[in-house]
Amino acid sequence: MNTITTWLLLVSVAVIAVSGAPGLFFGRRSMIGQWIAAALNIVASALGGAALLIHVLRPDLSNPIAIRWSIPFGQFAIAVDDISLIFLIPIFLISALGSIYGLGYWKQTDHIANGRKLRLFWGIMTAAMAMVVMARDGVLFLIAWEIMALAGFFLIVTEDDNQQARDGAWNYLVAAHLGALCLFGFFIVLAHITGSFALWPTSLPLVSSRMTAGLLIAGTVGFGLKAGIMPLHVWLPGGHANAPSHVSAILSGVLLKTGVYGLVRLAGMMPNPPLWWGSTLLIAGAFSAMLGIAFASGQRDLKRLLAYSSIENIGIIVMGLGLATLGRSLHHPAWVVLGLGGSLLHVINHSLFKPMLFMGAGSVVHAAHTRDIDLLGGLGKSMPRTFVMFVIGAAAICGLPPLNGFVSELLIYLGLFRTASDGAGWGWMALAAPALALVGAMAVASFVKLLGAVFAGLPRSDRAAAAHDPHPAMLGPMWFLAGCCVIIGVLPVMASGVLNRAIAGWTGSDAIANPTLGGLVNFRWLSAMACLLLAAVAGGAVLFRRWSAGHATGRAGTWDCGYAQPSARMEYTGSSFTQSIVDLLTWALWPRKKQPVLGGVFASPSSFASEVPDTVLDRGVIPAFSSARWLMGWARFMQSGPMQLYILYVMAILILLLLFA
Repeated sequence: MNTITTWLLLVSVAVIAVSGAPGLFFGRRSMIGQWIAAALNIVASALGGAALLIHVLRPDLSNPIAIRWSIPFGQFAIAVDDISLIFLIPIFLISALGSIYGLGYWKQTDHIANGRKLRLFWGIMTAAMAMVVMARDGVLFLIAWEIMALAGFFLIVTEDDNQQARDGAWNYLVAAHLGALCLFGFFIVLAHITGSFALWPTSLPLVSSRMTAGLLIAGTVGFGLKAGIMPLHVWLPGGHANAPSHVSAILSGVLLKTGVYGLVRLAGMMPNPPLWWGSTLLIAGAFSAMLGIAFASGQRDLKRLLAYSSIENIGIIVMGLGLATLGRSLHHPAWVVLGLGGSLLHVINHSLFKPMLFMGAGSVVHAAHTRDIDLLGGLGKSMPRTFVMFVIGAAAICGLPPLNGFVSELLIYLGLFRTASDGAGWGWMALAAPALALVGAMAVASFVKLLGAVFAGLPRSDRAAAAHDPHPAMLGPMWFLAGCCVIIGVLPVMASGVLNRAIAGWTGSDAIANPTLGGLVNFRWLSAMACLLLAAVAGGAVLFRRWSAGHATGRAGTWDCGYAQPSARMEYTGSSFTQSIVDLLTWALWPRKKQPVLGGVFASPSSFASEVPDTVLDRGVIPAFSSARWLMGWARFMQSGPMQLYILYVMAILILLLLFA
């Protein structure tokens, strides 16, 4: 009876895992399989949510389950605690909402070639992510991790006839397996230190600094590749941009967080983590946040912009974790509480507003049939409901009050400010606060560009002119997520209890006597300010509507100088709006520009074009792999086929080894 919560979660995971299987037995043009998959996903996610609620109310009913198996090493061991709870909530929520969204966005009748495949791997990936979070054995963790990676590959390459989708999927798979290799080393070293594959120990035995460094580096690279921390983000922009939009939503809102989960667990194993590691996390987080939003500002592809903004938000999460880790190293409990509290709350917040934005982007792509921002425009009139969702999501992701993104970033700000007053030589960490402020300002610029170029002005293409709001099945999940963003922004105290318990579980047997979030932050004041701001916005909207209804709107021509008859060609594009930011950061973004060439009395037509490729992938990884392929091709003469030549190679290597010995 004292494992009822764990068993309920296991049952819900099993049902989600097979939710896409019934559809394989129905015809390619039948919607029955899709409805069954959505129903199973919703019911199983509700069951999982109920189990998590039971855990909050009765944590004594969440004891671990351990079953021996025939696989060498380890055992089937799962459990749920307060840290797992924070990561399981988005898994169940976004999986259920995404399956509902898919009923309107990716209908089986419209996608007969790949609809069944998508739903099959959707359920498998969701179940694997849940098992990653619940696993308490290293071997089970790695099995679930690999299943998650393979299912994600097949979801990204849903449209396997699209070359860009194939390229994005292969980049993801290479990065996933590189990360898995690092995690193999991580778990081997961990098992060597602890003597078993059991996860996650609250305190590691004393070992050499070299072994500690190896454990931290292998874990950080392995989990960082999944999380998308720069410069380990190479798979993320292409994978998110070319997957179906609800797949992008679960990849960005949930899959990335499995990497963050690993980093949180890794930091929690060390009562006194080395100072260099906490500093590295803080600097890497600031670096990822700044460059992630810088790359986002220069994108013309709507979904690539959102993908790069995910790197920015992962950077903010890692900044909070780095602050908490340094607080644990230097025994500053306020840093721990504010840093980890802000980091974990931003995990939840990002899993709400980023899927909403990707679903909104899917609505735009579904209606206008293009992701090119410079070919859109004027959608605010033809897609007003989608526009409202985008405004709410953009305000939340920019950290503006009274929405949820503001609260989590405020906690990290407060923690960074505390380092200046009680840092004892570590006050330089307060410099991360201006960096976070710069990230917020650049995020505002990027999303003003997105909203202005996509929803304001005149349509720049015939398809944009014919766009309209999507099916209610697509709007419903977005409205739900928007409501969650508002509720957490107005009543952040609702999340404080779970966050305090997670922080206490993370510190474990540490000697630091942690204060609570409520003792460091006045949540009542935040709620009062949020309510006043909401009331002011609502009141202003009502007054404006009444005023505009009672006053006739006159029309007059604009001032002349060639602008008497404006057209879409005279509008600012998204590229031109943020060109100054791109020019300012040329040293990091390395943009490609095609300048117009004008000359002669009768100049021939010319145009301007610019793009911001990924510096790491397009300037570093791809050229390196191309060079390696050329070298391998040049060395093919060594593999010509004669057995005598291969024997000669073996003898030469043996002689060299003997000489070396």
